[in-house]
Amino acid sequence: MRSISISLAALVGALTLAPGRATAQAENPADVARRLAGVSSMLAGDPFWTGDGRLLYPSSLGGPALWGVDPDGGPPRRVIDGVGGSLLRAAPAGGLVAYLSNTSGNPEIWLADLTSGTTRQLTRLGARINALAFSPDGRSIAFSALRYGQFDLWRVDVASGAVSRLTDDPRYETYPAWTPDGRQLVYVRSDDRWADHEILVMPATGGTSRVIATDRDLFDYGTIGTRARFGYPLVSPDGRSVLFRSHRSGWLNYWVAGLDGGAPRALAPESADQDDAAWSPDGRTVVFTSNRNGTVDLRTVPAAGGSPRVIVPVERGVVSGPAWSRDGRRIAYAMATPTRPQDLHLVAADGSDPRRLTVSIDPSDEGRLIVPEKIEYRSDEFRISAYLFRPPNLEPGVRVPAIVYAHGGPTGQFSDTYLAQPQFLARMGFVVLAPNIRGSSGYGKTFEDANNPCWTHCDLRDIVAAAALLRRMPEVDGDRLGITGISYGGIISMGAVAHAPEVFQAAIPQSGYADWVSFQDYNTELQHTKLLAYEWGPYPDSAAVYRRNSSIFSADRVIAPVFLIHGEGRGDSWRPGVAPIPASQEFAHALDKQNKVVRYQVYPGETYYVYGRQNVARVMLDILDFLNQYLRDDVVPTSPVDASVNRPGEQR
Repeated sequence: MRSISISLAALVGALTLAPGRATAQAENPADVARRLAGVSSMLAGDPFWTGDGRLLYPSSLGGPALWGVDPDGGPPRRVIDGVGGSLLRAAPAGGLVAYLSNTSGNPEIWLADLTSGTTRQLTRLGARINALAFSPDGRSIAFSALRYGQFDLWRVDVASGAVSRLTDDPRYETYPAWTPDGRQLVYVRSDDRWADHEILVMPATGGTSRVIATDRDLFDYGTIGTRARFGYPLVSPDGRSVLFRSHRSGWLNYWVAGLDGGAPRALAPESADQDDAAWSPDGRTVVFTSNRNGTVDLRTVPAAGGSPRVIVPVERGVVSGPAWSRDGRRIAYAMATPTRPQDLHLVAADGSDPRRLTVSIDPSDEGRLIVPEKIEYRSDEFRISAYLFRPPNLEPGVRVPAIVYAHGGPTGQFSDTYLAQPQFLARMGFVVLAPNIRGSSGYGKTFEDANNPCWTHCDLRDIVAAAALLRRMPEVDGDRLGITGISYGGIISMGAVAHAPEVFQAAIPQSGYADWVSFQDYNTELQHTKLLAYEWGPYPDSAAVYRRNSSIFSADRVIAPVFLIHGEGRGDSWRPGVAPIPASQEFAHALDKQNKVVRYQVYPGETYYVYGRQNVARVMLDILDFLNQYLRDDVVPTSPVDASVNRPGEQR
């Protein structure tokens, strides 16, 4: 494989000595990368209230632990160490918290006693657990787990640890919720496509179940994970109704169904995606988040129906994880912005007295970050929303290289949150555009489905249109464009140089996949298989689609230098069948066989993705090294021609 290196010592000089191609700033890239990689939230999950009224949140600061904060004032304090994992649930009374942890091997339910400061393992199923819920009396926990080849509902006694299996059905039965009287469980049953769902109710001790609501065509990538898209059915405090998310209006809105049956009704219909709903303790009000073009605010609506009220208006930011206090007077929530990681906030139920309870970033550090501009552009019949990061202190008349930064998913979305790599690249003198291309969530089901089954082809047209937009900007050197992204961002970066080779002069695919045919041999992630089957059709029935969407078969068309990045592939010890993913290496080999310019880098101590702080900083510096080599040298590239991308079904 061929690669040309540039030393880090030369990076500052590249910023200050390249006339017409950089800003006048002289920041040390290593210092900037280290600071940006260190921007992180004090919160490692959603806030919650304990049965005795304490406000807690999980944090990884100084190691996994539960932290608490006095809602009436005072600094955060460490409450109990060693409590990490996921699915933290407080018992209805007292200071007991259940959580999921793989400390002993497989994911198991553990209990943290906040009074004694001790933890203990509750289950020993040696299975995969993905959801849990305390009974109203706190004596039992219902959970869903895979032990005998299928996800079923189970129940464990909190005092003794005795476990009983409640269901036995080949379909996916997950996400149990208790009725307030503790006599019944409401849960979700999914079909084998993970797209159609039934909400059922049954006796809490097991027995005959009854369907109370159905939903169709909402693919749930997290069906067997701990953060499912369809998620828990939310039973009302009076036990008469249940809330669930549905695409049936064309948007992800909440719907209300009676436990006795009947047609569901929309709770607060709007042309926006809703999430994180929660009933008030008295059952009169529902709080939820509303996503409008990546800006997410907090709203309440009367449970009986009526107009929603915005209780946390947001000009730029994302609210998540609202949690009612036990008396229903206050709501805790997390909030992030493009220049601020998540912090814990509190607001009165009527929207008064909003307060920030934690500070995850120093105000002076926040002041150095770039506030991206939200813009829109046309691509085919779609309006594409994007975040534009401009270099600070850009001198008038200076034209600089630009980068298209693509998100993961593809059913994902850039929103009003912190993005380290665009911040870094803009600080290093690049214009960066982060678009929500077709296939993104947050813009309605029609837009979300618009790249089925044509990944890296039809959605690539939005990437090409983004590049054209950048070339029209007076501050951009249109002959020096790059593309990068992580996960699906890496996939479409591969697709960009393979299917539209004239558009970009450099590409950095991060943790992407290029060959969906060989993928069938090494993939061990069932959610990947289900996603591809839903969007493309099952393999091998739709083998032609899988091959068409594989950039590796167009490696001969690649013109731009390519830098492939991923982690070493470290896995969990309780999953011995998982091996390092060869996808990036396959693409590197394919490019090398075609005598292309390719660089390949693996980062130690990581999964296929790179999350560790030191490695994140190292990745940013390595990307800068590559971009300086190929977008800032003295080579005059050939002016790009009008690039076109094949439409679905067309042949090149």
